[in-house]
Amino acid sequence: MKNNLSAVLESGTTEFITWSALPLYPTLQSYVKLLLDTPEFFVMFWNSVRISVGVLLGQFLIATPCAWGFAQGKFKKKKQLFFLYIILMLLPFQVLMLPEYLMLKNLNLLDTLGAVILPNIFNTFPVFIMYYFFKAIPKAMLEAARVDGASELRIFFQIGIPLGKSGIVSALLLSFFENWNLIEQPMLFLENKQKWPLSLQLPNISLDRADIAIVSSIITMILPILLFLLFQKELEEGIATSASKE
Repeated sequence: MKNNLSAVLESGTTEFITWSALPLYPTLQSYVKLLLDTPEFFVMFWNSVRISVGVLLGQFLIATPCAWGFAQGKFKKKKQLFFLYIILMLLPFQVLMLPEYLMLKNLNLLDTLGAVILPNIFNTFPVFIMYYFFKAIPKAMLEAARVDGASELRIFFQIGIPLGKSGIVSALLLSFFENWNLIEQPMLFLENKQKWPLSLQLPNISLDRADIAIVSSIITMILPILLFLLFQKELEEGIATSASKE
């Protein structure tokens, strides 16, 4: 090593290593290798899709009527219960990790995708966002519908959901981003690597397959980017509304 370095210095070489933002010889070989010769990538991709879609469907069925009840319902201790929801939203996963593990173990859901889906369905953050959109619906409109004989269920479906669409979409979109990138829950609840999502596959790619890691990251980002571009307006409204409320 020392002799080689001395020879370079004596030769008077002044060239340095350069780095280019674009490759000198572009190739799609890494994409072909990943998409055609790496079947486990598709397995983990669909695991991520199943987890994210499962959570979103569950949150739509649970969080939407829950937020409507807090915003327009009339029952005792409503403010105190909503405050409890806010407290639960602030608790990190590390605090709930052991209770969730024991609950899933008793339900025989460990090492299944349901172990990741079920706890996240009851995430309180979507309720927090939807609540302020439902709260902004004019009460005069709701009272007029009640005078016309509309039931509470009909008011919810024909007035609440259409007028609160931006809040619902933004809440579910933020939830999708979160569940698409889950790390701790799948790592803790899933032992079978065939059930791992992409968020666990990427960090486990070795350095000698750096090209596969980069290509996997690019393909993994495509779906979130498309959803962001499609629902950017609703997402901005949801963030602005939740940030401006106390």
